Amino acid sequence: MTVHPSEHTMRRPAKRRRTMMYALSLLCCSAALTALPAGASAAPAPHTAASSTESNAAAPAAVAFADEFDGAAGSAVDGGKWQIETGDNVNNHERQYYTAGNNNAALDGQGNLVITARKENPGNYQCWYGTCEYTSSRLNTSGKFTQTYGHVEARMKVPRGQGMWPAFWMLGADIGSVGWPNSGEIDVMENVGFEPGTVHGTLHGPGYSGSGGIGAGYSLPGGAAFADAFHTFAVDWAPDSVTWSVDGTVYQRRTPADLNGNPWVFNKPFFLILNLAVGGYWPGDPDGSTTFPQQLVVDYVRVTTNN
Repeated sequence: MTVHPSEHTMRRPAKRRRTMMYALSLLCCSAALTALPAGASAAPAPHTAASSTESNAAAPAAVAFADEFDGAAGSAVDGGKWQIETGDNVNNHERQYYTAGNNNAALDGQGNLVITARKENPGNYQCWYGTCEYTSSRLNTSGKFTQTYGHVEARMKVPRGQGMWPAFWMLGADIGSVGWPNSGEIDVMENVGFEPGTVHGTLHGPGYSGSGGIGAGYSLPGGAAFADAFHTFAVDWAPDSVTWSVDGTVYQRRTPADLNGNPWVFNKPFFLILNLAVGGYWPGDPDGSTTFPQQLVVDYVRVTTNN
């Protein structure tokens, strides 16, 4: 996909963030990856979210998708649920090469998926800047699982360090035909290393993509870092609304009224994405303070609906 030059602005202040999109077909195991900038707006006051079952006692939650990542240590993710993308990301200027198989994404034998970013290049991978300096992994459910509405949740422990960029997000399943940002993008959680105590949730669509993305950040109290422990990141997604929470605390809700008259493109199927990027316009590149390897540890990913 060709990205209009105007979308590639200079790096914004720390509050700004950048997201990613596909450039080629999403139904093959390799994809060329591109990215656009995005921004965060102010969040409403946090409050405790009701669970999907509490919100409608007469309609118990039904599991639409779940991966608990149970399996032998070193084994690859379930190919019936996930596909593994390969390649680099020139438009976002990330530094990693996403590898195939279980080289950078494997189960740990203790019920977790571990996505590992390493400072290495065992395959002589070539990136937009020359010989790649880092490897990592990116997984998606395109062609395997899509969902319209529900409670989308992952429990994860993020990495730490300058240049680290873990993300759990969704793209509209029609991206292959309508392109980005018309497909829509829901970023459930993104974190960058220079903000160890803050995560971001953002919507992207036509007229509000890149630096105009609609979203907000959430910060842990007391100066705590997200890399210190597991946290649960979720959205509750319904017709004409998306609500974000961290550990059950809601920090923003978005509806068509927030889009300044632009189209709401979130009432259709989306698929899931998990990745750990290294460097790029938003997080900046690793520096001498960054240690490797770094890991995004995922306890589970679950999608439930009220049926």
